[in-house]
Amino acid sequence: MAEDFIDSDIEDRRTIEEDIEKFGCHLILIEPDNYLPGFVYTIGLFKKFNHPEIICFGLSNKVSAAILNHACDLIKQGKTLNPNELYKGFLQNFPIQFIEVKKEFYADYVGYSGWYYNNFDFPILQLVWTDKSNHFPWEDKFNADWKFKQPLLDRSTDFKFYEERNLGVFTTKQVLDGEPILYVYHNEDGDWQFFSTLDPNLEDAKLVSLQELNKLDPTINEIYHLQFGFRAWRETKENDWEYEDYTEPEE
Repeated sequence: MAEDFIDSDIEDRRTIEEDIEKFGCHLILIEPDNYLPGFVYTIGLFKKFNHPEIICFGLSNKVSAAILNHACDLIKQGKTLNPNELYKGFLQNFPIQFIEVKKEFYADYVGYSGWYYNNFDFPILQLVWTDKSNHFPWEDKFNADWKFKQPLLDRSTDFKFYEERNLGVFTTKQVLDGEPILYVYHNEDGDWQFFSTLDPNLEDAKLVSLQELNKLDPTINEIYHLQFGFRAWRETKENDWEYEDYTEPEE
């Protein structure tokens, strides 16, 4: 079995390198799930052109792939794409900007790049698109319904969840008193529950903001991606999280 994994790694690396040589970059396409948006990112721009890699969230993978290929074509022609400048021609009638991705997000979103480069010592730009009124996500008038379609990876490294910081979540008195969070549920209706035991006493239930719990235990950031209908658990605060779907199958 180990040899199968080695052969797979070799084949994957060969495919990436062939794409880089032929097209200028290789694209990794991540499909959306029931909670998080899909995204697409490049591998190879840094290796071939010494240009930052690029990632784009929240559009269809077909559209994201098309605009990242357009970016790659511009870079092949000698163009440098810079953060905080307006660019046209990527999305019809809508401008885009690039922002610099903080390294705290690399492992969350571009792990395959880290595997290919064998480190995270490369820069990444996030391509950010506007709403239909040409407002960017950091502007007050941006369409609120689209707020979490593209996380902004140049900020908020202390809070990685795709909800408002003041979102009310359920926990217990014991957690607020210092017991570690070991069991987390993300219900199908969007509610979050954070407990220190498998069977908490509901008489001890408390409603607090997600930000308050995140400050109390920043390690819950590690499961920011937990889908609707999933639960996560760990033996101790020092252990890695495990998670699974706990929804009941429809009859």
